Amino acid sequence: MLSNLHELKMMLNQQGLFFCFGGPISQELMVGIGDTLRNKMKFDDADSSTIVKVFSMFVEQSQNIIHYSAEKTPPGAEKAEMSSGIIGVGYDNDYYYVSCGNIVYNEVVDSLREQLSKLQLMSRDELKRYYKERRKNDTPETSKGAGLGFIELARKSVKPIEFDVQEIDEEFSFFSLKTTI
Repeated sequence: MLSNLHELKMMLNQQGLFFCFGGPISQELMVGIGDTLRNKMKFDDADSSTIVKVFSMFVEQSQNIIHYSAEKTPPGAEKAEMSSGIIGVGYDNDYYYVSCGNIVYNEVVDSLREQLSKLQLMSRDELKRYYKERRKNDTPETSKGAGLGFIELARKSVKPIEFDVQEIDEEFSFFSLKTTI
C-alpha cells in the first residue's frame, strides 16, 4: 500500500499536478482548499489575475461535483449528504489547469457531450453571446444555474475545454473535465 502512494505521487508529479483531492466534497472543504491554492500560487509568484482565474475555475468545477455527482456520501443519512469526486490543479507547459471528475448517471451523458462539444467549437465572441443568451433564458429544471457553469469555464479557459466520459456500467459513467488557464 505505501509503495502505491509513492507511485501515485510520482504519477501526479509527471502530470504537473501540485494539488489533488478525491472523496466527498463540501462547500466548507472547498473554501479551505481554495485558500491553500491561493497561498501556494502566491508562493510560486503567480500573478494575481492568474490566481483569481484558477480559483474561479476550481470553485466552478467543485460546485459541479457538489451539484451533479451521482455518488453521494452517505446516501440517506440524517446529516447533509456530500457529493464525491476528484479535483486537481496543476501546472504544465506554461499553463495552469484545473481538472475534475465524478460519477454521473448515463441518462445525462448525451446532454453533457452535446453541450460541451458545442462549447469546444465556439470562438470567444460566440461564447460571450451564448452566455448572455442563456442568462436571459429561464433556468432549466435539471440545472442549478441555467447551464452557465460550463459556458463560464469555456469563456475563461485559454484553450478549448477538454472532457471525457467513460462508461462504468449500465447506470453510471465517469465524467472528466479539464480547463486551462
